[in-house]
Amino acid sequence: MSRWPRAALSLAAMAAWAAPAITGSTVWMFLFDANLGLVNQVLGLDGHNWMYDRYSAFALVGAVVVWHSFPFVMVTLYAGIRAIPDSTLEAAALDGAGTWQTFWRIVVPMLRPLLAIVVIQSIIWDFKIFTQIYVMTGGGGIAGQNLTLNVYAYQQAFAASEYGLGSAIGVVMMLILLGVTLVYLRALRREGEAL
Repeated sequence: MSRWPRAALSLAAMAAWAAPAITGSTVWMFLFDANLGLVNQVLGLDGHNWMYDRYSAFALVGAVVVWHSFPFVMVTLYAGIRAIPDSTLEAAALDGAGTWQTFWRIVVPMLRPLLAIVVIQSIIWDFKIFTQIYVMTGGGGIAGQNLTLNVYAYQQAFAASEYGLGSAIGVVMMLILLGVTLVYLRALRREGEAL
């Protein structure tokens, strides 16, 4: 890929990453609006409310979270791909490896430590998603069908003044993230040993 398309794609990705979560959520809600949304107009779904169904609401919020965090993954993996020595890829080509064989047998194994770190880091970041789910579902969806732990903790602590329950949920979330962080630190140590 030439320099200008690569720069345009990088700028577009960085714009998605730099956009505040509330801005991105609002734009996506406008795109999927039941009456004025571009998606409903293109698909011919007049008046379809994407946030009414539990699964389509979670899918839409998940798409926003992926869209917002994709640039981090893209930049990290792109840096990892650029760090693969050209001599290794040339040796694979001389040995008769095709594009897919080179990708699966050379590139992916060399990126495996980086992939593990990116996946675990994304789990840590995405576990604490609050803004997207709160803004897009109106605080947990219809009858609380789209509640996550952090939105539920917020509702209990600040809306219902049940500070003890909100704190207990926060402690449970901290313990879960502590376990994921230990896995993350192990992966970091393994990558350091591999280097």
